[in-house]
Amino acid sequence: MSNDLPGEAVTRYDILGPLGTDYYAVFADIPASDREVWERARAFTVEVGDRMRAAWDAAEYPMDVAARFGELDLLNDGVEHPRLTYFSPLAAGLVNMEISRGDGSLGTVLAVQGGLALRTLALFGSPAQQDRWLTAVARNEVPAAFALTEPDHGSDSVSLETSARRDGDGWVLRGAKKWIGNGAAGGITFVWARIDEPDTDHHGAVRCFLVEQDAAGYTGTVITGKASLRGIHQAHIALDDVRVGDDALLPGAKSFKDASTVLYATRSGVAWSALGHATACYEAALQYAQQRMQFGKPLAKFQMVQERLAHMLEDLTAMQLYCRRLADLETAGGLRPTQASLAKFHNTRAARRVAAIARDLLGGNGILLENGVMQHMADIEAIHTYEGTESVQALLLGRDITGMSAFA
Repeated sequence: MSNDLPGEAVTRYDILGPLGTDYYAVFADIPASDREVWERARAFTVEVGDRMRAAWDAAEYPMDVAARFGELDLLNDGVEHPRLTYFSPLAAGLVNMEISRGDGSLGTVLAVQGGLALRTLALFGSPAQQDRWLTAVARNEVPAAFALTEPDHGSDSVSLETSARRDGDGWVLRGAKKWIGNGAAGGITFVWARIDEPDTDHHGAVRCFLVEQDAAGYTGTVITGKASLRGIHQAHIALDDVRVGDDALLPGAKSFKDASTVLYATRSGVAWSALGHATACYEAALQYAQQRMQFGKPLAKFQMVQERLAHMLEDLTAMQLYCRRLADLETAGGLRPTQASLAKFHNTRAARRVAAIARDLLGGNGILLENGVMQHMADIEAIHTYEGTESVQALLLGRDITGMSAFA
């Protein structure tokens, strides 16, 4: 289409590039090794940006892009293990932030493959399980899933009903899981189940099993109709008397507290992810305001627009400060789970505000996927919910500051 027709001086706006917004110099002093990892993550998002926007639009999960993620050794998420490249808490956070700034679906690939699955295997897997699977999961040669949430048990996941019954020298798993990233990707799934052995001391205990997705009785069905995180598939899993050997049991996972250990570690990652989404929205809005002409001047010269940009920067800077402090606390060994909860609680709420203002500032162009903001706005809705809803985080914080539990 010609762009020299009256009324169409600009056909597209160049607003997706990163600006490196850091008003309080929160990340000015990061070590060179952490900055190298951050820059590698940024280069990756630029490399696959167009591909992921098309995948989001088509609700397709490009597995080759996910594999490239592993080739670049970006899936560690701060998991410590002799066979894994170590990322400091700050480096792991910056990768989470940068990947989500580029694409929220890839941010969830990182959360699932690295934060949940790889961490579970590294923390609780047997030497034999780690020998077979650890490197393959870290490189994303094998997609891996973390199956805790059930159709009837989301926020109250501690009440999970999936059962594991002893059968000879193995186990029989029966139950259902929902919203499981990579659960239908043809790899492996870490299934959390309740032991069903009434005459034993560990009856009712929650344990974890490594299940290959081609096992008889395992059915992973991709959930369709999503309006968020459309570039990664989540699955509804049916476990219909799935038989696994005794070697499928992860020996280090002995109770629901171990599942919580994994979730607490990834909660910080969600706070960083929210920061990435908000950064993308703010920077798109700023660039649009500088390029878009209305009433004979750029939007950026209007008082109302400058005020909106200031409100977004206020939230963005607070989010950065939360995340940097999280990393510093974790590095020092002093991070408490509820501190991660507060960061997740604050940052996903703030990201919602930033995205809403940015979408409004872009006007009609704000709903076009080519301008990024609408996609981020939709994806923020998912991270606002997963790894503990706003209400659950509030109750965890309330219990911590009052000493009294308001959970049922």
